[in-house]
Amino acid sequence: MTIINTRKIAMDIVTAVLEGGAFSNKELNSAFQKYDIKDVDKALITEIVYGTIKYKYSIDKILSAYINYKFDKLDKQLLNLLRISLYQIKYLDRVPAFAVVNEAVNIAKKYISPSTAALTNGVLRTYLREPNRYNKDNEGKKEQLAYEFSFEPWFVELMIKQYGEASTKEILLFLNSTPSVSCRVNSIKSSTEEIMKKLSDIGYEVEEGIACPEAFYIIKGGSIEHNPMFIDGLFTVQDESAMLVAPSMDLEQNMSVLDLCCAPGGKTTHMAELMHNEGIIRAFDISKEKLDKVRDNCKRLGIENVELKPLNAEKHSNSLVDSADRVLIDVPCSGFGIIKKKPEIKWNKTVNIASELISIQRNIMHNASTYVKEGGKLIYSTCTLNKQENEENVRWFLKTHSNYEIEPLQLGTAKNFCYSEEGCLTVLPNSYMDGFFIAKFVKVW
Repeated sequence: MTIINTRKIAMDIVTAVLEGGAFSNKELNSAFQKYDIKDVDKALITEIVYGTIKYKYSIDKILSAYINYKFDKLDKQLLNLLRISLYQIKYLDRVPAFAVVNEAVNIAKKYISPSTAALTNGVLRTYLREPNRYNKDNEGKKEQLAYEFSFEPWFVELMIKQYGEASTKEILLFLNSTPSVSCRVNSIKSSTEEIMKKLSDIGYEVEEGIACPEAFYIIKGGSIEHNPMFIDGLFTVQDESAMLVAPSMDLEQNMSVLDLCCAPGGKTTHMAELMHNEGIIRAFDISKEKLDKVRDNCKRLGIENVELKPLNAEKHSNSLVDSADRVLIDVPCSGFGIIKKKPEIKWNKTVNIASELISIQRNIMHNASTYVKEGGKLIYSTCTLNKQENEENVRWFLKTHSNYEIEPLQLGTAKNFCYSEEGCLTVLPNSYMDGFFIAKFVKVW
């Protein structure tokens, strides 16, 4: 019988993410399908993986005080073994430090090379004896915040420049928080009250949403994907910030709607539900694989008014010109609002990411503007907090497309809702919601 080494699995996943550009959630799902792992071990692996990735900057600052040469000279598996071990010692109270060190030495000896065991033992035991070799107080204010919240200094600087220091601290704090389980009731099949009651009756702890009537949160309970109500399409998983998009579109039942960047389909299916399966939603994405997942979601939820086709939204389509009452463009973005769900975004984005994305975003905005009927509406959304991709793109669009006007949004007065002078909405991350941005334009001629 194969013995499952949970920390070896965690090390491999962290290595795949940090060194190979893999996605943490996909690597975890793949490992859980490959190995027969107990739920308690799955929880530990998940905690180690997400925690190590989340706090990589701070962990590396500490490790640099105990390693005499640069990280790029270390074996990548060894480096990530040290990272996951230090994470457990520093951040996980329930894991005895001596056990972490012993397990790390054994993994180094067995899976990396016998010669690395001594270095592993030396670094970790020296940290236990002298935990304060690295002193953030010797750094500047920006670097101190970077260490405290484990973000790259350039990101801290960007947030301070755009939001101010006080708001930045809250943003960084909530981007590091544990993601909530946010769900959306399928209004075609049920109601929020009914689903929440049924879940409560079978032992789930649930709470109402903050701003969206279809939203609720699962605080405690079993696996969602195996829940019969989820399987039957009575509800789906979606962050409440993203749930604000469909209601902002002023949808009517017999409208023609385009969703140009539809995967994974949460907003598409929400629109269909609000339209009561009437009208037509033509949903596009560049990836056929992603479209297949959207199709599966539509089938599970009982959605019948969605047509799915591959399309590169950056390329203009003459067949779509003046064809839609509503057009949604949830454009590719830096993703800075969803870091607590995808912590690797901290490390796979660079200071130049906005300039690389803005031309793509603006191409999509321009193309989409030609697909809207006169009097129709164009909705622009991102899951980033970067104002270069949000408010600055809105101002560019209004300046270059005189046939459009902005329509101010009013989607509630939650503490984390920030409305710009133009009436765009930025949702700041909190313990429940991701960071998000929405703007609405009307085609006046």
